[in-house]
Amino acid sequence: MNNKYLVLLLATIPFWLACGKEELPKQDDDDDKNVTIDWNAAANDGSNALINSFWNANGQYFNTDNNGNTSFQYWPNAHALDVLIDAYLRTNDATYSSYFEKWFVGVKARNGNSWNNDYYDDMEWNALALLRAWKATGDVRYKDATLELWGYIKQGWNEQAGGGITWKKGMEYSKNACSNGPAAILAARLYQEFGNTEDREWAIKIYNWLKSTLVNTNNGMVYDNIDANTGVIKKEWVFTYNQGTYIGAAIELHKIFNEKAYLNDAVIAADYTISSLVENSILKSEGTGDGGLFKGIFIRYFTQLIQQERLDATAQRRYLQFMKLNAETLWNQGTQKPGTLFGPNWRVKPGTTTGLTEQLSGCMLLEAAVLLHKKELL
Repeated sequence: MNNKYLVLLLATIPFWLACGKEELPKQDDDDDKNVTIDWNAAANDGSNALINSFWNANGQYFNTDNNGNTSFQYWPNAHALDVLIDAYLRTNDATYSSYFEKWFVGVKARNGNSWNNDYYDDMEWNALALLRAWKATGDVRYKDATLELWGYIKQGWNEQAGGGITWKKGMEYSKNACSNGPAAILAARLYQEFGNTEDREWAIKIYNWLKSTLVNTNNGMVYDNIDANTGVIKKEWVFTYNQGTYIGAAIELHKIFNEKAYLNDAVIAADYTISSLVENSILKSEGTGDGGLFKGIFIRYFTQLIQQERLDATAQRRYLQFMKLNAETLWNQGTQKPGTLFGPNWRVKPGTTTGLTEQLSGCMLLEAAVLLHKKELL
């Protein structure tokens, strides 16, 4: 994520009880509050807006905003593919899957005709999305690209600060939660798909380093990074992004080993997030740019936590209520209609323009709403 920390520093300054078949809410906010929301239709609107407002047909990738800016960012495009996969799996509509191959060609071309990148977290996100694309379609090209990326990612591990995958090539001393949480998820999923025990060992090794180095195990805070040159941990930077990927890694290891300790790790991190990284129980704005994607990443892995069979029923009810409030607030207060655009603050409608990252987070929340309803958790 280029210029990530400048963006983050600037950003830190200053269910739906039923999924009925009624029409989507009207434009008036007062009317919105009294209309049952059809979450499936809402999710369709969000995904279609992502395509209609951000897809660059010439370059075959997603633009960074919907205001004619054709600039390219590697890592948000991975999450855009993830949202298309969400929509395809939900609807079985080939409209969404028809973009997979276009994305595959365009994103690789814009990344220098290679999947390799200077930022390890960026490669991890693309590998995770491509692995899902392979599972959804069976297209071996996506699998091959995933494994190619995994080969690059493993090269980022070094023993500075006791281990961990570095954030960026040439900055081997910078060990970040953002480059280790997704890597642990990826390694664990690769093991579950292909049975390579080395991948399982990678997942354990990365997770253990992350937990022992950057996680406050007393309260669930995930710190942003450690500078191996100084030993200083950036404890003042705590983002929903890193909370989410730590939760996701814990869940994947829980799936592999069925050890409740991993589930407990995820719960304490989730509890911290929904109590501390919020404004009046709504996930807080973490700015635009890179920060616009942070809430969506948390939502994706928080939703997986909610679905775990061994999760305490009381915790599950509390998490569902949190999701309900956030989803309803986004749709009723934070969605620009009829364009179905989302901004960084889920209580405030954007104008006629918004960024790709903010749009993706909103789409992820709407997809989570539908998924949890289909799982009959509500």
